[in-house]
Amino acid sequence: MRLSTVHFVVCAFVSLLAAAWPVCAQDIGPFKDDLFSYGKVLDSADNGDFRVIDYDKPRDIWKRDLEPEHRVRRAYVSLGVRKMQANETLDVGGRPLDIGRVGNPDGAAFSVIFVHGRGGDRRLGMNDYNFGGNFNRLKNLAVENGGVYYAPTIRSFDRAGVADISGLIAYAQQHSPGRPIVLACASMGSFICWGITREVAAVSALKGMVIMGGPSDGTFPASAAYKAKLPIYFTHGTLDIVYPYQGQIDFYRSLKDKGYPTRFVLFNTGSHGTPVRMTDWRDVLNWIGVG
Repeated sequence: MRLSTVHFVVCAFVSLLAAAWPVCAQDIGPFKDDLFSYGKVLDSADNGDFRVIDYDKPRDIWKRDLEPEHRVRRAYVSLGVRKMQANETLDVGGRPLDIGRVGNPDGAAFSVIFVHGRGGDRRLGMNDYNFGGNFNRLKNLAVENGGVYYAPTIRSFDRAGVADISGLIAYAQQHSPGRPIVLACASMGSFICWGITREVAAVSALKGMVIMGGPSDGTFPASAAYKAKLPIYFTHGTLDIVYPYQGQIDFYRSLKDKGYPTRFVLFNTGSHGTPVRMTDWRDVLNWIGVG
């Protein structure tokens, strides 16, 4: 986003007063937007916060991938970002947590934490070639904009798993104090996100949350996140047979009707894994406002 001279002066003035980084938000810069931005909008409501996006398996998998669902074509990835990544084991509350990390955790402009679903581990969120290269794009968006990306291994989708991610959020906050943190959860990993919404300290550190092909949470209105109006960005597929989309749309609508900050992207004919492949991470981060 190009800033005018007036915007620049205001940002600089506020920054000098605060002796800190600028508080004037700027968009996350583009990265392969021509390949990863959402396609044709089939339907839209709520001033664009609800959108139905055209998804076509022959185009978005068979044509996009060299080996369908296993290896995307080379144009979709930029591997130089691997110089900035590492596998680590952190101590979170006296428990070891295996993570993949991309970018410098110290003084990061923002942090993104991706929580995988059942049967995954940190390798899923670090894989450059699977899911249409979408994780490679997220890595590059983070590094090119001064952020850091974490992909932890979830050992259990229960209170212990929630405690692990709460500890990782605290770790990210400690290394980049006051900077935005986004928590994104896919499929069964969404149980971790909903658990985190009840953790007051974790919620206070978060800037927003992403639910990708996951279940809804009928008790969410009683959570700390609901009271704080933590923004939530949903993505789902219409042919998801694990967590049918209509229930999630009803949940979104119940929030929207109360003025809650939320956005929903529905992939027409998309299956359970489509949100992980097709979610436009730049749109997510800019809507949440991490820039």
